[in-house]
Order: sequence, then structure tokens, then C-alpha cells
Amino acid sequence: MNIQQARFNMIEQQIRPWNVLDQDVLDLLMLVKREQFVPAACKNLAFVDTDIPLPGGEAMFTPKLEARLLQEVQLKKHETVLEIGAGSGYMAALLAHRSRHVTTVEILPELQAMAQANLANAGVTNVTVELGNGAQGWATGAPFDVIVISGALEVLPEAFLKQVKVGGRIAAILGVAPVMSANIITRVSETAYDTVKVFETHVKYLSSATKPSQFRF
Repeated sequence: MNIQQARFNMIEQQIRPWNVLDQDVLDLLMLVKREQFVPAACKNLAFVDTDIPLPGGEAMFTPKLEARLLQEVQLKKHETVLEIGAGSGYMAALLAHRSRHVTTVEILPELQAMAQANLANAGVTNVTVELGNGAQGWATGAPFDVIVISGALEVLPEAFLKQVKVGGRIAAILGVAPVMSANIITRVSETAYDTVKVFETHVKYLSSATKPSQFRF
């Protein structure tokens, strides 16, 4: 397989047609090597429009979904990011290149170890991979400029709303399968939030996600 050609085809045939037109995002997809974050048994799927299985029954998002979420949160270099669900570390690597620091929280020890190893091998130094359950948010380091939840939730726990700064954004896939939508929730003041549904999708639920105090839009 010609890896550079496969990467180019992924961008031009999957990602750009999915309204990912931010050139900085497209350039980053060339820079961060997705094949370095895919399990060895799935290397031939690194650039395919499919969920790639990970240990513990988890999966990587499709390339176009990762790219679209990255575009929609509009990260700036001085911002801090919280990611819930480290997976293989690939999304954290993308976020890290566009931000000051990323804290990514993973509930499965084998995925925490995988993410740490992949990020180290890729030379990404501004990511902290925490082991824990982030389904109710992550107080350490809060408030954050951007929160990306790498798994679906039926509703968004209120804790996340309190852990994002005014002017900050939350990327969350919300709904009951198979009807889910990716939302960008912007905190516009101490008490007000603006929600935009950017596209419909269907992904796996976040591990250990429960339905406690709820915030409905």
C-alpha cells in the first residue's frame, strides 16, 4: 500500500466531501500519521471509512468524524482541552497540535497504555493521559477551553457545562441510538449556553456513561 497516496485519498474522497474545508485541519491530517495510532492487526484499515476496533470492545471514530469534530471546535493554540475517551490517542494527537495542552481521560487501562505509547512514539508531548471514568466530567484542570467527548451520551451531564470556560466549546454526540447528533455547545455567559447541531451520526456510547443529573436542550 502506498501510504501517502492512501492518506491523500482519505482526505480528498472521505473528509473534504464531508464539509471539512479548513485547510489547517486538512494539513494536520497529512502531518499526524493515523497509521501510527491503529492496532497492528488493522493497519490496512487506517485510511478506510470505518470504525476501527480497539481493545475492550471500543473503536476509533471514522476519519471524517474525527476531522469534522476537530474543525467544528475551532481550537486555538493557547487553549486547553479535555477529551473524554482516549482510545488509541489519535484524536488527542490531533487536538494537541492545535492547542496548548490536552488532558485525555480513559477508563480502560489497556487503552490508557496504548494511547500513552502511541503519543510518545509520535513525539506528542503536550498530552496527559489520565486513567479514570470521565463520563461525569473531569474536575482536575477545569475549567477547560474545549471539551471533546469521544463517545455518545443520551444527554449531556451538567458537570461538563460547569467545566468549560465562558467562550469555550463542548463537542458532544447526543441522543438515543440510532438517532444521534453531533453538537457544539458554546458557553456564552456564566449561565447561558448556545447549542448548534452540526450533523447526524451514530457511534458507540461512552463507556460507563450513566444518566444522573441531566441538562436537556
